[in-house]
Amino acid sequence: MERYKVVVIALGGNALIREEQQGTIEEQFENISKSLDGIIYCLKKGYSVVITHGNGPQVGNMLLMAEASRGLIPEISLGICVADTEGAIGYTIQQSLTNRLRKEGINKCVVTVLTQVVVDKNDNAFSNPTKPIGPFFKKEDAERLQYEKGWHIAEDSHRGYRRVVASPEPIKIIEVNAIKSLLEAGAIVIAAGGGGIPVIEKENGDLEGVDVVIDKDLASSILARVIKADRLIMLTGVEHVCLNYRQSNEQVLTKLTVEKAKKYLHEGHFPPGSMGPKIQAAINFLNYGGELAIITSIDKVREAMEGVSGTKITLY
Repeated sequence: MERYKVVVIALGGNALIREEQQGTIEEQFENISKSLDGIIYCLKKGYSVVITHGNGPQVGNMLLMAEASRGLIPEISLGICVADTEGAIGYTIQQSLTNRLRKEGINKCVVTVLTQVVVDKNDNAFSNPTKPIGPFFKKEDAERLQYEKGWHIAEDSHRGYRRVVASPEPIKIIEVNAIKSLLEAGAIVIAAGGGGIPVIEKENGDLEGVDVVIDKDLASSILARVIKADRLIMLTGVEHVCLNYRQSNEQVLTKLTVEKAKKYLHEGHFPPGSMGPKIQAAINFLNYGGELAIITSIDKVREAMEGVSGTKITLY
């Protein structure tokens, strides 16, 4: 029996919330509906599709709500925030895509899988929290929370003080067999939203949530590898990867080998907070058997799949 082709499509934050918007539910539904053309194109080309997505603004909003209601309701852990937003965003994509499939005459079910992603409890990232989350605090409030809750606090771009958490490497997808089964049954699967719900494995094998965040693209790469996807497409706000981005000597890259990608990454061309994780995710995916990784904008999926847009990253 011929193996079906699989593509993992990682939706960037601008698929849900645009910079100039407030991020209302209505805006998010509208944005998602406008971001589905690439998914429909892949389906019509015969690919089985897995969708991942970011959740940074949504988790930030949940933490803001938690701070505003401090003392009124029980505190919400970061892991629960990730799980809540993974479900809510999954619902948004699931409903929007289901409506679009009906209009296109495509008879497929869309399923959201709340996905637990294992991180190593001994990862060095735990001792060096760097990822800012949640609201800004005044210095005195930040120091109080640091004392009361044991939070790590850091100044963020001279705008105030924020909680910072670890961002360890993802190492395993717990629900991988369920995702494979759904794909084999012909479903479109939404999984590993926001990088997945971070958990560690205890000595007795039990899973336990941890208050960290997992990079969405690195988790997408892990997922793509374990389900043996052929292609990994990471969608962001730019059409191409560039060297010297937004500088006078900016250079557009339409194709990269893993070797070149590693070189540019180590030279610092791709910062950790923007393009760096996407490049590392592509390298990881290709080193473990992936066929092709593509980085492009949300509205250029068709052109990128046809080889006339985006940045293609290949093993050689």
